[in-house]
Amino acid sequence: MKKSSFVEGTFIATLAIIFTKILGMLYVIPFYGMLDGLDGGKGTALYGYAYSIYVVFLDISSAGLPIAISKIINEYNTLGMNEAKVRSYKIGKRIMVLLAFVIFSFMMIFARQIAHALIGELKGGNTLDDVALAIRSVSFAILIVPFLSVTKGYLQGHKIISIPSFSQIIEQVVRITIILAGTYLTLNVLNGTVTTAVCISVFAAFIGGLAAYLYIRIKMKTDKSGNIDLDRDYKKDNVTNKEIVRKIFSYAIPFIIINIVSSCYNFIDLTLIIRTMNYIKLDAAMIEFVSTATTTWAPKINMIVTSVAMGMSTSLIPTMVTAYTLKDWNEVNNKFNQALQILIFVSLPMTIGLAMLSNAVWTIFYGYNVSGTIILTLNVFTGLFLNIYMITSSALQGLNKFKIVYISTISGFATNALLDVPIMLFYNKVGIPAYLGAVTASIIGYILSVVIALIALSKECKIEYKRTFKTLIKMMIPTMAMIIIVFLIGKIYPLNVHSRLSCVLYIAINAILGGLTYFVIAFKQGLLEKILGKRMTNKILKILTLGKVQV
Repeated sequence: MKKSSFVEGTFIATLAIIFTKILGMLYVIPFYGMLDGLDGGKGTALYGYAYSIYVVFLDISSAGLPIAISKIINEYNTLGMNEAKVRSYKIGKRIMVLLAFVIFSFMMIFARQIAHALIGELKGGNTLDDVALAIRSVSFAILIVPFLSVTKGYLQGHKIISIPSFSQIIEQVVRITIILAGTYLTLNVLNGTVTTAVCISVFAAFIGGLAAYLYIRIKMKTDKSGNIDLDRDYKKDNVTNKEIVRKIFSYAIPFIIINIVSSCYNFIDLTLIIRTMNYIKLDAAMIEFVSTATTTWAPKINMIVTSVAMGMSTSLIPTMVTAYTLKDWNEVNNKFNQALQILIFVSLPMTIGLAMLSNAVWTIFYGYNVSGTIILTLNVFTGLFLNIYMITSSALQGLNKFKIVYISTISGFATNALLDVPIMLFYNKVGIPAYLGAVTASIIGYILSVVIALIALSKECKIEYKRTFKTLIKMMIPTMAMIIIVFLIGKIYPLNVHSRLSCVLYIAINAILGGLTYFVIAFKQGLLEKILGKRMTNKILKILTLGKVQV
């Protein structure tokens, strides 16, 4: 199996994640359309409840171990300890069996209690029984997705990025197929209930995960390179199982805590929005809409922004671990700054573009809705700061600076939780939509986490940001040019927000002209070559210009 360099690995993982996230964005158009309006919109809210719970418990069961395995595999592989790396993977899988079963059982047994913690005493919306059934349906995914994640971690630890990335595409395609087919057949052929349709939709995560896992195992079995052979008779390394288990947990626990806290942002926002909106006497249907729009439906559109950091983290952590293991501090500094620059270069224009086009984007996905548009406009900036947070957190974890990660993550989360209700009540008093307070609190929380992490990386790891800061200043020129182009198009092009076709054309024109403006100016400034390197820049130019332009 072919290994990937840092930039190549970043692009392979990022493109795969962007592709799966685009699929994840597009399927919600027909899915939301099938559910919207049925039972007063309860179906879309129910899916949002189940999805929020699933993310929290998935992080508990699988967030830490896969990345820990990736770190350990990379570490042992760098040191030539092949038997220890294979044994680490097998021990990790056994731990995962136990953990997945415990989490699955907890979700099954206490589904009703979890549902009550989620929606509280809200009347007129989904019932506790409906939410509990959806939670039980999604719990099956816990039985397979963690194993898939650990196996991906084994490959990523070898810097093999393509196979885990392609497995994501398989997982998403299978899951979406079942969601759409299952929902359509349930509602239109079998005349089933909305609750049944939602339960089938969330159960699809199990089937998708199983398909992806089988694909990876088949590829590993047929690998001829010998890089990842699990059955070869290696000479036993001088590492005990106890040491491996201790190392797995010492690496995994920080990741688990960090990811649980991160996924709890949405969970806390969801519960506090419901309770605060109920307190200020909003209608139950409106409460369910704004709470799930803020925590599920807007973030689904925002996935294309956050996928940049997800893909980059996949390649960054093994690269940082290798440099850290070899004590190559110049490489650590270079790779982290390069990761920051690539991240901001890609995600900043995407964020601003989505915010400026939020009216048309929301209409395409969910139909015209003023509240949804307002939520999306602000929510996309959550994705930008979440991206930066993910990269800084990944760097700290790769350098074993777990104490700093705890402090930055928990500080941000606590700030978000403490500010949610006060900002919502303040916004309500001054005439701003109250539910935007939760989004504002999340942005403040992520900014605080990022600032703490960047200061710590500078002090403890001697990482300097002068080069990145200068690059950021240069990025302002193509960014401002793009904003002006999009603004002018908005003045010239008559957008009909009640027509999806009009919105699609509006977005396409803005994306092409705005994106082209950003790209061309950045290329002329030399930003592309500076950030991506000459080789990768030429690869991109070859694709975009059919080989006519090169650096």
